[in-house]
Amino acid sequence: MVAGRGFGRGWNRSRGKDGDGVSYGPAERERLAAAFGHPGVADAYRYRPPYPAEALDILERIITDRPRRVLDIGAGDGALARPLAARVDHVDALDISAAMVEAGRGRPGGRRRNLRWIVGAAETAELGGPYALVTAGASLHWMSWAPTLARLAPAMTGHAFLAIVEHGPYDLPWRAELAEVIARHSRSPGFDPSFRMPDALAAEGLLEITGRATTAPVPFRQPLASFVEQFHSTASLAREWMSAAECAAFDKAIADIAAPYAVGGLLDMDVVAHLAWGRPAGRR
Repeated sequence: MVAGRGFGRGWNRSRGKDGDGVSYGPAERERLAAAFGHPGVADAYRYRPPYPAEALDILERIITDRPRRVLDIGAGDGALARPLAARVDHVDALDISAAMVEAGRGRPGGRRRNLRWIVGAAETAELGGPYALVTAGASLHWMSWAPTLARLAPAMTGHAFLAIVEHGPYDLPWRAELAEVIARHSRSPGFDPSFRMPDALAAEGLLEITGRATTAPVPFRQPLASFVEQFHSTASLAREWMSAAECAAFDKAIADIAAPYAVGGLLDMDVVAHLAWGRPAGRR
């Protein structure tokens, strides 16, 4: 396995407890998270790179209990939930945004019979289960950590894990310039791409990590315009927070950075996924 040095889901992870890892109060976290309710943000999700198949292989391997029921919290448009549903007995895809759920239903695999969409918050939504695996695609940034993990524990089977999956481009040659533009426009202060959710949970005594893996780089090609647009799928870079002039300036700055690396309007990148799994505190 190789160590990735790219940006994971959201591209703008920061250190702390709430929001994109920043120590927001509940009001600020709720304000930023509201961006996910905008149809434009949900639509931009389609431009994020898919999870490597190896990440799905790993998730499937760490399921040992039967039936193989999975809960994906903060599922977004189902980038994890939809392909997982093709591999397991049942998936509950939970997201607080009705716009995200609606977008997910319309994407490939979004209407599988063994995939149930739930609109609600992980802290309060009615869950099914018991689940042989719970997944979170870096979505825990937007949840109250302790209440969420305490709620998940009794809904999990005896040998179930909570798996946190982060993914994104690996070793982008324009990474430093990209980070500067993101930090300049992000509504998430305290930008820190070194933040890792599993380590933060472990440090708080909320998660006992029992395994980690990093997938091999997988080639990913997309149009330059799509690369730019996917940044607007993040809460802190949503178009809804920017004026038309700022949005145009942001898009141009990102395009100008990446354009020298494009061939025929297409960018070639490698995508990796980082996985960490373990048991919520108090569950053995």
